[in-house]
Amino acid sequence: MRKTQELRNNSREELEKKVLDLEEELFNLRFQAKMGQLANALQLRMVRRAIGRTKTIIAEKQVGAVTSVAAK
Repeated sequence: MRKTQELRNNSREELEKKVLDLEEELFNLRFQAKMGQLANALQLRMVRRAIGRTKTIIAEKQVGAVTSVAAK
C-alpha cells in the first residue's frame, strides 16, 4: 500500500513517464526471458503489476478531474 500512496502523490505527467519506463523495462525483461538470460522470472510479474497499478492511478486521477469539473 505504501508504494500506491507514493504514486498517488505524483503528477499525471510523472506517472505517464513512469509507465513508459516500466514498459521499456518489461520489453527488456521479455527479451531476456526469450534469450534464456532472465535470472528472476518474478520480475516480469512485478513489472506488469507496477504498470497496471500506475495506469489505474492515472485513470483515477482522470475520473476525479472529470467528476470535480462536472460537480462545479
